[in-house]
Amino acid sequence: MRAFLRRQGLLGPGEHAELTPLTGGVSSDLWKVDLPAGTVCVKGALAQLKVAHEWLAPVSRNRVEYDWLRFAAPLCPGQVPRGIVHDGEAGLFAMEFLPPERYPVWKAQLLDGQVDVAAAREVGDLVGRLHSASAADQHSALRFATDGNFDALRIEPFLRVTAGAHPDLRERFAELARRTASTHLAVVHGDVSPKNILLGPDGPVLLDAECAWFGDPAFDIAFCLNHLLIKSIKLPGLAAELRAAAQALADAHARHIDWEPPDAFGERVAALLPALALARVDGTSPVEYLDTAQRHEVRKAGRLLLADPAPAVDQLLDRWAMAGALA
Repeated sequence: MRAFLRRQGLLGPGEHAELTPLTGGVSSDLWKVDLPAGTVCVKGALAQLKVAHEWLAPVSRNRVEYDWLRFAAPLCPGQVPRGIVHDGEAGLFAMEFLPPERYPVWKAQLLDGQVDVAAAREVGDLVGRLHSASAADQHSALRFATDGNFDALRIEPFLRVTAGAHPDLRERFAELARRTASTHLAVVHGDVSPKNILLGPDGPVLLDAECAWFGDPAFDIAFCLNHLLIKSIKLPGLAAELRAAAQALADAHARHIDWEPPDAFGERVAALLPALALARVDGTSPVEYLDTAQRHEVRKAGRLLLADPAPAVDQLLDRWAMAGALA
């Protein structure tokens, strides 16, 4: 780490750096680095992710994430961390450090019972702006031609592995995996989760884009809506508020869909989301905050909606609520 800091000119001769490990993710090592000139955040990708099952992924995704930061920064200033420097030799990059007292994590607020529908709307708007800009950028398809990374980080652990726990739905999972892998329309962040969204003073800030890929933007919206719906199982007293937040996010994003008919996009979101819900209880990376009964509720709703897909996002949200009530 210190060799990286010196090589990149962040740490001068005789200067001291204080390194503090940060927690919260399974795919990378992350440090807060206090330097004489200020504080930065340094990230390094792991070959074996920190989960119970074997989950291997190319460490080249470290460079992919840095490229995404540089792609996104001019499109949404202040809503992604500023990338400072990448070092391929060390497999590390440095970025702006955002202090937690000014940039709380959205996931923590949600689990604490604070459901901000306006924040969800701003997240949908941010992701929609990035999708639209990348769909219109002829260089993005080459810059983020990272199909192998996305397969290892998302399609394999979330769809193919989860299919093993639901053999009667194996063909449905396989169909979704094939369709997702073969759809190339915009730059996908790949991990639009409340744990990777900070609610900053100038709006939401999106982190952790190591899965970035020129592919199906429906994945991003399904991925984030899924987290909101699962939290409605965790927090049933806030189910109506979380449903409203999910609708606001989807509606704000939909205003930016100019690369395909919105109905086609919405159909793919509605089809993919229940598979991702099942992945969060039976896949490689299950959520940590559900008890056994709540996992059963997610499994029941996910199976019903995967076997009989909703044709649109609003209908999916309604049917999720009904399936949860019947679980």
